[in-house]
Amino acid sequence: MNATALAFLIVSYFILLLGISLITGRKTSNAGFFLGNKKSPWYIVAFGMIGASLSGVTFISVPGWVAASQFSYMQMVLGYLLGYMVIAYILMPLYYRLNLTSIYTYLDTRFGHRSYKTGASFFLLSRTIGAAFRLYLMATVLQITIFQSWGIPFWVTVVITILLIWLYTFRGGIKTIIWTDTLQTFFMLLSVIMTLIFVSKAMGLDFQGMIHTVKKSDFSRLFFFDNWHDKRFFWKQFLAGAFITIVMTGLDQDMMQKNLSCKNIGEAKKNMFWFSITLVPVNLLFLSLGVLLYLFAIHQGIPVPERADELFPVIATRGYLPPIVAAFFMLGLIAAAYSSADSALTALTTSFTVDILPTKGKDEKQVKKIRMRVHIFISLILIALILVFRSINNQSVISSVFEAAGYTYGPLLGLYSFGLFTKWNVRDKWVPVIAILSPVISYLIKIQAGHWFGYQMGFELLILNGTLTFLGLLMLRRGIKKERSS
Repeated sequence: MNATALAFLIVSYFILLLGISLITGRKTSNAGFFLGNKKSPWYIVAFGMIGASLSGVTFISVPGWVAASQFSYMQMVLGYLLGYMVIAYILMPLYYRLNLTSIYTYLDTRFGHRSYKTGASFFLLSRTIGAAFRLYLMATVLQITIFQSWGIPFWVTVVITILLIWLYTFRGGIKTIIWTDTLQTFFMLLSVIMTLIFVSKAMGLDFQGMIHTVKKSDFSRLFFFDNWHDKRFFWKQFLAGAFITIVMTGLDQDMMQKNLSCKNIGEAKKNMFWFSITLVPVNLLFLSLGVLLYLFAIHQGIPVPERADELFPVIATRGYLPPIVAAFFMLGLIAAAYSSADSALTALTTSFTVDILPTKGKDEKQVKKIRMRVHIFISLILIALILVFRSINNQSVISSVFEAAGYTYGPLLGLYSFGLFTKWNVRDKWVPVIAILSPVISYLIKIQAGHWFGYQMGFELLILNGTLTFLGLLMLRRGIKKERSS
């Protein structure tokens, strides 16, 4: 597809999103912006969360993983199921019982003001970096495919990218996001399914033939129990999936804000159950697409890119398949990227307004005015960070920055674990010190583990980070127990 056709597709897509925003965002109160007035249908939330839990990075990367990792990623997906059950039966009942808008308010109730601010600050740092990185990738794709041929500079592309999100989220917030995420999940899944159909057709496969080809390929091994040193070892990936889910969904305002918009805890649990179950076939779909893309490349004599992430984009957009596939690919990529970024912008606005700024005691109009200013402020921060990533222009450095954001979830894991599973109070003023030291020590251990033991630390670093925070809080405990506020 040429740049003009792609631009028309994207403009049409965002007109649709803006239409949804106008309908859902009318007369939205602060309660509507933050929690959708607690009237969101659980099945709509569940479907929309599929797109929000994935991203443009996942949309491109997962199909490319099968050459190196086969279907081992599904071991992590099975771990997700355990993590979601922990969220549904431990964390969500707590949040609903305390009637929270921001989940980090729990830390104020349980430990004190500084613990509360520490938890919220770690979320803001992590989610801001993560959202900016995803939007950087999206803006780069738009620049290469559309705006570059028109001579438009990258910074203008970035402003347009953020402006589009701001336009359909600033009125309705989570009340709008619930519905736009549903639409974007639909387009993302439609893109993958249509690509599967066209690739299978090009290889002369019907539905049964496609399943048989994927099942019999060398890429489809699912379980790895034979070598615990292998990063694909089942228990490593299963436990990593469980803990990653707990921290990146259950302790993340972005993901939990949607759950808290359900009518009650019963409907929120339904949402979590069906959402987690649906993620299994969705990820199988992505991995199956990866198998067929590799086999298609071999079948057609297409050179396989050195970077696995480029396999899906190359085959979809370089004329190896009908032009309609390129259109579906771009639509799916945009849907995946924006469904993650728009909810992040709303969650960052919510957390900064509720957790950081002094809004207690202010009336509806005052809070709304503050919230709208924060929405603009966060948007400007994202623009600045994207331009910083661009100026660095070094993929390894950018990846390191993105990886560093993952360290911020360790202290949250430690804080919530200590709060939920002990009755001890802590010396609140020292909690920020522990929360900073734990990721630093974890990083040093990760670096030295290779030198000392020849051990390459992976996702288990999160568990180490959370454990160090927990032990640090144990050292800060007071001599008198108190009943848990939870």
